[in-house]
Amino acid sequence: MSPKQLRLLFYAVLACSFTITPYLPGREARPVYSGLTAHEWGTFTSIAGSAGQAVEWSPLTGSTDLPGFVEHFRNTGFKLGLRGTVRMETPVLYFYDSREETVSVKVSFAKGVITEWYPHASRVEPAKNLFDRSLYQSHADGSITWDSVTLEPSLRSEFPRENRDNHYYAARLTSSTPLRVKTPAGDQQEKFLFYRGVSVFPVPLLAKLTPEDELLVENRSEEEIPNTILFERRREKVGYRMGGAVQKETILEPPELSATIEDLGRDLEGMLVAQGLYQDEAHAMVETWRDSWFEEGSRLLYIVPAQMMHAVLPLSISPAPTQ
Repeated sequence: MSPKQLRLLFYAVLACSFTITPYLPGREARPVYSGLTAHEWGTFTSIAGSAGQAVEWSPLTGSTDLPGFVEHFRNTGFKLGLRGTVRMETPVLYFYDSREETVSVKVSFAKGVITEWYPHASRVEPAKNLFDRSLYQSHADGSITWDSVTLEPSLRSEFPRENRDNHYYAARLTSSTPLRVKTPAGDQQEKFLFYRGVSVFPVPLLAKLTPEDELLVENRSEEEIPNTILFERRREKVGYRMGGAVQKETILEPPELSATIEDLGRDLEGMLVAQGLYQDEAHAMVETWRDSWFEEGSRLLYIVPAQMMHAVLPLSISPAPTQ
């Protein structure tokens, strides 16, 4: 892993068994569904510059790797590309319930905007046109709201699918409760709520090579990073090193290129389960990102601390799940 070869991608992994917006004094407590569980996973992707910081790039242009039924902004400026430092990739929100319920969901995104989603959302804000430098202008945090999501355990409708393969479909390989959203064009069904976005919020890690060709990882947040993995692939040879938790800083030696993708997948799934995901959710996440996470190059995968996720991606579900 020489300096000439290093183009390190950060993959900040979101994995939680429900993040709920804290109760605020002066507001009435919301009703709770005793049988409802919500799980969320996704990633924040950024690129490390020569000094180890997340650098600006064009994570979003007019082309998309998503199925055609996924909704997104449609304006001239958006197609030219939206510049930022962090790409929020494929967060999905699963629900589990043994009976039919209807919930409302709002997700906010600090210093960012929501750019793609499915099913149809009630509101996506800000609603103004987006241009390449929009995130560097003063504006309210982005958000997406579904006013009425019906959870239907008995729903057996076929979910939308195009003829060509797409990594989007792997997220359906769970036991989550199917859901339905009414739209002006008819009902839309899915196994989860999906959304993507772009932001310029500061990432918690800085990573750069030392003169000894090792990777210095610094935690710039006040909260411990729960786990890290350094991954390398050179043609057909792969290797990874489990870095463990990072309180302040740690040094990771380059991994030996003697592992397999299957080994890494199992260890990564175990790491996600330890964070609260179900086994099938963890497997679905790894399968969703297998093609991009495990490509040629160097990548640092780490678990996002809970406090940071609450601040960057606050989630409100009403009535609230109990777990």
